[in-house]
Amino acid sequence: MSLTTQQVAELLAGIVRGQQAIIDAIESESGGWKNTHLLPKLNTAANMRLAVPRLQDVPARVLLRSQGRVPMDIEGIVRLLNEASGVPAPAPGSAPSTGAAVPAATAESKPSAGGDDLSNFFDS
Repeated sequence: MSLTTQQVAELLAGIVRGQQAIIDAIESESGGWKNTHLLPKLNTAANMRLAVPRLQDVPARVLLRSQGRVPMDIEGIVRLLNEASGVPAPAPGSAPSTGAAVPAATAESKPSAGGDDLSNFFDS
């Protein structure tokens, strides 16, 4: 059996929904537990110091995001999974990804500072 990234994201969203129900039950019984005890531990588990998450950080990051007002949607989870697994993001306007892995070596580096082309910076 093989799963697509979309299917893994949906499975992960369902698991997080179940975990969130447990968190909500504990918080309703013991007010302040979430902010005092859960969030610091969840921040550590999510390893938020890393800019690019590892696959093992993804579940904790999705659960951490669900603690806010707007939980992460399936498309956001797919992007996070792709980022953690090294799959480049699809170009805007292209067909949706089927979840197939693309080697990271094919990803092209693009400048991120307002679209400035810095390719000839060292040529002067």
